[in-house]
Amino acid sequence: MTFLSPSLLWFLVAASVPIIIHFLNKRRHKTLPWAAMQFLLKATRESRGKKKLHHILILTCRALGIAALAFAASRPIVSGLLGWGAGSLDTVVLVLDRSASMELRSMDGQAPKRELVIQKILDSISKIGSPRLVLIDSVSGKPQEISSPEALAEISDTKASDTAADIPSLISKAIDYTAGDVGRAEIWVVSDLQYSNWHPEDVTRWAALRANMIASPQKTALRILSLTEASSANAALRLISSRRSADGLLLDLEIVRNEDSRASLRLPVSLHLNGSSTEESLTVPTQSLRFQKRITISKGHDSGHGWLSIPADGNSRDNVIFFAYGAAPPCKSLIVSSPGEAADYLALAAAPPGFEKQSCTRMEPTNFTASSHHDLSLILWAAPLPDAQQAKILHEFVSNGGQLIFLPSKQASKNRVFEMSWDETNDAESGRFFILKDWNKSDGPMRDGLDGTPLPAEKMRAIKRAIPRGDSAVMARWEDDEPFLTRKIVDRGTVWFLATTPDYGWSNLGDADVLLPLLQRLIQEGAKRFDSSYFAELRSGLSPQSIQRIDDFSKEKFPSSAGVFQVNERIVALNRPLSEDDLEIANNEALDEMLGKNSYRLFDQATRNHDSSLSTDMWRTFLIAMLFFLISEAVLCLPKKAKA
Repeated sequence: MTFLSPSLLWFLVAASVPIIIHFLNKRRHKTLPWAAMQFLLKATRESRGKKKLHHILILTCRALGIAALAFAASRPIVSGLLGWGAGSLDTVVLVLDRSASMELRSMDGQAPKRELVIQKILDSISKIGSPRLVLIDSVSGKPQEISSPEALAEISDTKASDTAADIPSLISKAIDYTAGDVGRAEIWVVSDLQYSNWHPEDVTRWAALRANMIASPQKTALRILSLTEASSANAALRLISSRRSADGLLLDLEIVRNEDSRASLRLPVSLHLNGSSTEESLTVPTQSLRFQKRITISKGHDSGHGWLSIPADGNSRDNVIFFAYGAAPPCKSLIVSSPGEAADYLALAAAPPGFEKQSCTRMEPTNFTASSHHDLSLILWAAPLPDAQQAKILHEFVSNGGQLIFLPSKQASKNRVFEMSWDETNDAESGRFFILKDWNKSDGPMRDGLDGTPLPAEKMRAIKRAIPRGDSAVMARWEDDEPFLTRKIVDRGTVWFLATTPDYGWSNLGDADVLLPLLQRLIQEGAKRFDSSYFAELRSGLSPQSIQRIDDFSKEKFPSSAGVFQVNERIVALNRPLSEDDLEIANNEALDEMLGKNSYRLFDQATRNHDSSLSTDMWRTFLIAMLFFLISEAVLCLPKKAKA
């Protein structure tokens, strides 16, 4: 609590006047012994204690009434962030979430959450004296002292950005800062509590942060200003992936709405490519729509950049995505296998006729270590599991984003690779087949098409199989619940195990109903590591001096703004992280688990009006208290009713 007119607190001395008068009145009477009064004193001695208490209560009410009047005249202020009994502050460390989700406008559409809270912080700071203000924003992550509260709204480090926020890291830096010689300090965290920015699932990290708070020599209070109030209707345009093909660029896109509405929404989508613009309309049937946009690239334009946008709505930072592209890279696949029927069908599915940019070669396992693998999208290993040296090369290939699929071979192998191995080959009963029962229709290479068309995997028949064993996710199963296809993610790439092979002595996998789409999807996934040089999320640690914006959409600079940038000799399209479109909010229970139930105070802006301040003027409360004490004093002074 602080005061707008602290000089008037000197009037608290007046509260001592009733006490002084009381003692002066006691000195006005001189005590003279008189024998006849002894009997009267003895008769009244029993009621003297009650009368004394009665006089003390009257005296207390008079003193408190005058004190309440002095407090009211000095204009006391209680901050919603500071609370009662907080006293004066020497330092306020403001942790500001500048992530893209903070640009979502409130329900009335007046201003983004970030602007609203900065104004409220300014109002509150101005009413609690002149503490030292230190800002730690989510883009720079560095503490910087602000010369005056008024400068907070003007500096670039409080402006909008397209980035994500790492809240636990920011709080940890604030705790380290307050451990120095900063006097009495508090940490104010301003955030919309977006789940992806707080990382409640990172239990180990939060445990270390709590231990840091306890061990800190400066017991700093932590206040959280939550911005979870209802927001304006908003649609976000997301870029899932970007892939260069022979004749163009294929963008995998999604439009997500923040309102749970069954009414469809029609949106115009504008395409800006190398200086030219086109527009088309899309209908978002419910809450989201995922679609692909194929952009035709003219001959002679092997590289370029552009952006897609939708009309401005509740959040201006999620209405545009950027893309860049270079020459289409060849999609090369390698089959590690002995010659035979299985190798021929694998080669046909990996490089079908008409796919000019796709090629496939075969080699013996013994030649694998001497070959080059840096330009491969997919490796198909249809041979005994690799030895230690081969496994090391495969691990490096997968870690760099490659796709690797193992198929059983006729030669048994007891080796293990990626903590996986093969069971012994087993045959189906006479006159029966192994049939697929279930497969993942929404994820992986056996997923449904974008139009909902399922893969005809029910046509798969096998008479021989080898079951993969180990720690991996099962993506498809046989009728007896044994795995048919498993997945193991390793760094940027993926390892797959397929339980049969395209040899008609094993199965009808060579019919291409399953094999062709499965391998083509893995090749496309593996080719993304070549396209990734043109597409990334805005999280890079590049220095602003080494990167220059080249698109015409905005003049905002790296590292706070999405766009197309020149990085040395490379062109990179940097977009906001997809996690910024997530709607999940960290609730009170999650905050208690992260920070400890009694280590913070939550100020929920959702319960406040947008025009209210973070501070509350308390002079009316003290006037009411004064009236209460004076009325109580008057009641206590009333004479007792005489007994009949």
